[in-house]
Amino acid sequence: MGKEGIWNRNLVLFLTGRMVSDLGSSVQMMIMPLVLIDMGGSATVIGLFSFFYLVPMLFIYPFAGVIGDRLNRKRIMVTSDLISAAIALSLAGLAYGNRMSIPALLGLQVVLGMMYGFFDPATKDMIPELVDRENLGQANSLVATLRILAGLLAPLIAVAIYIRYGVGILFLANGISFLLSAISEGFIVYHFKARETAFDRSSVFQDLKSGATYIAGNRHIRTMSLYFLVVFMMIQPIFAVVLPLFFRTRLAYPDGYYGLMQTVLLSGALIGSLGVGLAAKKFRLQGILVAGSAAMSISMLGMGVIALPVVLAVLGSSGLGYYLLLCAILFALYTSIMLITIPVQTIIQHQTREEYMSRVFSLVGLISKGGMPLGALAYGMMLDRYEIHLVMLVGGVLVILTSSIFIGAIRERST
Repeated sequence: MGKEGIWNRNLVLFLTGRMVSDLGSSVQMMIMPLVLIDMGGSATVIGLFSFFYLVPMLFIYPFAGVIGDRLNRKRIMVTSDLISAAIALSLAGLAYGNRMSIPALLGLQVVLGMMYGFFDPATKDMIPELVDRENLGQANSLVATLRILAGLLAPLIAVAIYIRYGVGILFLANGISFLLSAISEGFIVYHFKARETAFDRSSVFQDLKSGATYIAGNRHIRTMSLYFLVVFMMIQPIFAVVLPLFFRTRLAYPDGYYGLMQTVLLSGALIGSLGVGLAAKKFRLQGILVAGSAAMSISMLGMGVIALPVVLAVLGSSGLGYYLLLCAILFALYTSIMLITIPVQTIIQHQTREEYMSRVFSLVGLISKGGMPLGALAYGMMLDRYEIHLVMLVGGVLVILTSSIFIGAIRERST
């Protein structure tokens, strides 16, 4: 397939498609919690929004892995983007026709989640086929970096457009971005080699079983997957549920500050992804994982502390000092997350044989992200009953305990 180096034609097309698509998706997903709140949605509704996106995606994940090992991965990516474009454009039509409703948003979110469930494993599995194995770490870091650059632009664009023009134009832009992504991916030169085995129900479940057996036999993959099952269940809702609700109900900043805060947050992810790309050349990936886990634990606890009423009373809910402190903790939290996710993906790619790649990644995604929809729903329900600072403090303590166990296991297996 011609892997000339890290900057070959196929990888450039792949990155272009991903960045365009990620920019549109980030604009839409970042603003949706605020849209739901402005439509009268409660914390439970915001949790349901994340739940309805994540559950279909996770249900599709294992089957998408089997399909990705048997069918043309480029076609999977292009088809998923085209269907996602149709959904986003449908939402734009509803918005412009003044027929937007919370049930419609939740229902179409299910379909978008399913499409991402097909798209994500295919893109991860595609990377090892676009670059040589020795460039995998750099390629993964580059993919993450460009996704974050798109995310850095998205909050400022989203808030500015939403305030001035409404949500319809955001859906329209997202639909166009999916179309452009599909076009870019369509030009990738990809020589698919079809497997000669049958593609029926029994073979699908046999492939799933073999992928699960492969993971069960790899202690590192198994440990990391279980770690993220617990941690992501408690961290992902911080950004999707807690933060927008906290900003709208406890703080007194203009909406523009929310977009700026999201940009600062994603700046931490950018620094983290670039840092992994540099550190991977000098340090062991396990060491980067340990540092990321420790930093994430401290940041999570810090989020709970600054939400305390006494802290808000001292610093004020609209002062510059409190805003800078909140941004600093969010920056550190997202930086630490990247210090974990990129090394995990690279380790799994190195330890997985090509013929198992899609199955392993889809099942690892299912395991590691399986707690996220339940976490989002649980956070939403708890926030309707308990104060935000209590929920965040409990989450921070649980992350510290889980990370301590994980760090101990990693160090034990490294000796």
